[in-house]
Amino acid sequence: MNTHPIFIGCTGWSIPRACAEHFPGPGTVLERYARRFGAVEIASSFYRSHRPETYARWADVTPPGFRFAVKLPRLITHFRRLQDPGPLARFHQETAALGVKLGPWLIQLPPSLRFEARVVADFCTALRQEFEGDVACEPRHPTWFTAEAEALLQRFRIARVATDPVYGPGGAEPGGWPGLVYIRLHGSPQLYASAYPEAFLIDLVARLQAYAQRAPVWCFFNNTALGHAIANALFVAARLEG
Repeated sequence: MNTHPIFIGCTGWSIPRACAEHFPGPGTVLERYARRFGAVEIASSFYRSHRPETYARWADVTPPGFRFAVKLPRLITHFRRLQDPGPLARFHQETAALGVKLGPWLIQLPPSLRFEARVVADFCTALRQEFEGDVACEPRHPTWFTAEAEALLQRFRIARVATDPVYGPGGAEPGGWPGLVYIRLHGSPQLYASAYPEAFLIDLVARLQAYAQRAPVWCFFNNTALGHAIANALFVAARLEG
């Protein structure tokens, strides 16, 4: 038996027409999505702010056990490149409206952002002064896949995201703080578009069950461009349930 929960979902809650039969009944797309999955990764927060009332409404229409992971704004990660943590306060105030349904914050970094210990430590210090919840970081530059970077993430209780495709040595496995496992599957060989074969998904189920022996697990499919994320997530969720 798993000792920790496994949250399966997609980046965003769009339901392609080919999968609509799996989401019957009344309600908004989010309500129908949340009847099948336990979590969703909000990516729109990367591009624009959402009012607290919007987050609160999303929380209100989803089941009690449902959770939202939320991506940090690109203003922080891509434009200011972790060197101005000021916008964290507004982001915290907005996402706090999710209440108990708030899951991890996701820090997705640009491929050009190298690991610089002082910059990262200063940012993480400010982040932890603002937010005590779970945080996962997806670095996309090889310099982040080192013992020094791992130690710093562990110090600030930040998990390193496991990804497909990988961005550095060991990137297919979770890293950083071991108290959280966060996986993002972007599709390969065609990024954001390719469907995952059944053999990959069966192996993934076994990996998720093994990870859940030590920490809560969050796994999101981001191969949404051609609608494959929902089908892949449904397959994995069904295997875990059965």
